Amino acid sequence: MPLNRRKFLEKSAVTGAGVALASAVGAPAAQASEAAGSKKGRKPAKRYSLTVMGTTDLHGHVFNWDYFKDAEYTDAKGNAQGLSRISTLVNQVRAEKGRCNTLLLDAGDTIQGTPLTYYYAKVDPITAPGGPVHPMAAAMNAIGYDAVALGNHEFNYGIETLRKFEEQCDFPLLGANALDAKTLKPAFPPYFIKKFHVAGGPPVKVAVLGLTNPGIAIWDKAYVEGKLTFPGLEEQAAKWVPKLRSMGADVVIVSAHSGSSGTSSYGDQLPYVENSAALVAQQVPGIDAILVGHAHVEIPELKVTNTATGKTVVLSEPLAYAERLSLFDIELVFEKGKWTVESVAASVLNSASVADDPKITKLLKDDHDVVVEYVNQVVGTATQTLTTVEARYKDAPIIDLITKVQEDVVKAALASTEYASLPVIAQASPFSRTSEIPAGEVTIRDLSSLYVYDNTLVAKLLTGAQLKAYLEYSAEYFVQTAADAVVDVEKLTNANNRPDYNYDYVSGLSYDIDIAQAVGSRIRNLTYNGAALDDAQRFVFAVNNYRANGGGAFPHVASATEVWSESTEIRTRIAEWVTAKGVLDPADFASVDWKLTRNGTPVF
Repeated sequence: MPLNRRKFLEKSAVTGAGVALASAVGAPAAQASEAAGSKKGRKPAKRYSLTVMGTTDLHGHVFNWDYFKDAEYTDAKGNAQGLSRISTLVNQVRAEKGRCNTLLLDAGDTIQGTPLTYYYAKVDPITAPGGPVHPMAAAMNAIGYDAVALGNHEFNYGIETLRKFEEQCDFPLLGANALDAKTLKPAFPPYFIKKFHVAGGPPVKVAVLGLTNPGIAIWDKAYVEGKLTFPGLEEQAAKWVPKLRSMGADVVIVSAHSGSSGTSSYGDQLPYVENSAALVAQQVPGIDAILVGHAHVEIPELKVTNTATGKTVVLSEPLAYAERLSLFDIELVFEKGKWTVESVAASVLNSASVADDPKITKLLKDDHDVVVEYVNQVVGTATQTLTTVEARYKDAPIIDLITKVQEDVVKAALASTEYASLPVIAQASPFSRTSEIPAGEVTIRDLSSLYVYDNTLVAKLLTGAQLKAYLEYSAEYFVQTAADAVVDVEKLTNANNRPDYNYDYVSGLSYDIDIAQAVGSRIRNLTYNGAALDDAQRFVFAVNNYRANGGGAFPHVASATEVWSESTEIRTRIAEWVTAKGVLDPADFASVDWKLTRNGTPVF
């Protein structure tokens, strides 16, 4: 699909890169304060206080509502979620600081993550003629966001959906490192500039540089390959920050959809770091603060020293799903004819401390109610309760449901092709630790809670030897545990911080995972159809698009030959399968493919 840069180019007013210079805001009532105790005979220095507010990884959370449980969201830590709560916090900060002294930003991952966002992307899509306004656009417009960085999940529904969302927003979507693949020019506004007037003094010019995640090239390859390219954050920040300073920016804020750990989940598949926000702070001079996203961790304040200047750069990452609001309190002083940042302090506010903003509740209640009705549709009946509670360390029938659906879909798709005679096997991950399909009526909501991502299905060709390497890599998820050690299931998994979604079952094979052994030597008794797996045997591997494109850095799969793919979500395929069956009976899909052992003895 050709990139539609109409809106972007219409906004071009400053440079060939095409960015909008925001109109200056009105002068505040009490903005500049005179420095106390100034030396006799000198004019006291003018000062100005600016507060930058930030959210990230909202993932479609408008209200404090759990669509999968059909109830108010609650957790053990007492958190609350939703832009409606954030709106109340933002109103409080604006009332305290003066709206004309504040800026509101987001660091990306906005339009994917809940049944609400899925509904308005796929069921009643915003791209349809006369289609609805996206609830996230409506909410963020009403709250008054100034700028939002692109997240990787913005691309999950394709460029057309993203461009329509962009069109519906009253604020720019920033992505200095989201480039047109042919021209290598920015496909989205790289930055946003806003002037803050100071009573009795020159205005303060604040620039916001938006950076997104290079991993988009892997995770959403099907949508962006040949259309967009995503160079590293450090490289693009080094290009743009000096430009912003030369344009007169007194303050430079980076909104980065990139964590601070310096690590990458995709190994060496890309020459760019996935979580590079701290590296940007360290390597690129001229940045005052960075709003961090992507990693879903809470960092109230992180100070990083820039190696070139020795100056401190302050980072903050608010907790995802609108559970926190970051605040950057920036103090400036006017000396020698220019504004200089004197100090930056960051903190977070907890959205659980406030009530919903009735303005947002009223605005989006109808959209919310439609989705609640949709997810509560009954599609079948379960003969027994299925749960993911133990799925991380025991072969759980509920995960077998996913692999069975994937196998069936791929087999049907390849039935009349040259690959029809090859065995089809499948992978699936225990995404959730709390998903449950109860005995009795099964709803779309129940099935959506099982598969929380909008992944689609891909079929790849792998050999027996490659599958063994794949399983060995997956087995690194378990902590090495001696045969005589006490087993604590809470400490058994997530070795080296490997997330649950990067541990895979593989159906159709039989194998043991011996966790007493070192990494690389854990897969034992690996068989297919009762015989030792032949290294040369070819298989069709039914795999989600995230894994197929290299997500999680599993070996061989990204480079393997692709024989089929589709754009229908795996979640939808599961709902179709259950609807067609009518009855969800483990006898139709459950199998014991693997177990944990220690020196050959089963752990459970």
